[in-house]
Amino acid sequence: MLAEFNGFFSLGLAGAGAGIGLGLIGFGAVQAVGRNPTASGKILTVGIIGMALAEAVAIYGLIVALK
Repeated sequence: MLAEFNGFFSLGLAGAGAGIGLGLIGFGAVQAVGRNPTASGKILTVGIIGMALAEAVAIYGLIVALK
């Protein structure tokens, strides 16, 4: 029972961390496009890569919780 709790707790922390990270990345990308609209293509590319890396943390947490 304690092992299940620890797994679900780690999944919750990973999900919360990924959510906060995604929000910060999106906020930074919107601010950057607002400052320099001509560089929106490069900013979008870097933002998508950053979001994928932040989302990977949640996926790793899911794998750990289900194991």
